[in-house]
Amino acid sequence: MRDKFWTWVMIVLVGIVMTGAVISAWRFLRVDDAAARALGIGTLLLVAIGVWFLYHAIAFGFRTERLGRILQAEDALPEDTVERSPGGRPNREQADAQFQRYKAEVEAAPQDWRSWYRLAVAYDVAGDRSRARKSMSRAIAMERSAR
Repeated sequence: MRDKFWTWVMIVLVGIVMTGAVISAWRFLRVDDAAARALGIGTLLLVAIGVWFLYHAIAFGFRTERLGRILQAEDALPEDTVERSPGGRPNREQADAQFQRYKAEVEAAPQDWRSWYRLAVAYDVAGDRSRARKSMSRAIAMERSAR
């Protein structure tokens, strides 16, 4: 729950920064100078791109959470049995063993979004965030197409 709180704090702060950028862009657009207007247009484009990325990041989080609730209701969430150091680092051997288990599960049932979700969690525990995100995206897409 603490992570959600800080996530929303960061979203609000990004929103404040984007609002300030839009206000500045609007001021640049009202000036009778081509360079200032170009700067205003560029700022608005950057804010639009930022809003797009922010929306997709939030949507990814909600979709991931939704799948987690489904697995929790089915009592099928992956167990976190990996010991961690006082600093929070996972035991590498245990994380690798857990990863191999979920990788074998995906190989046995490649069309099951549940196995991809569990593999994504295993990637995350192992510290491979980019593969975790790709696996979770695949799980989300598979679940959506199964509806």
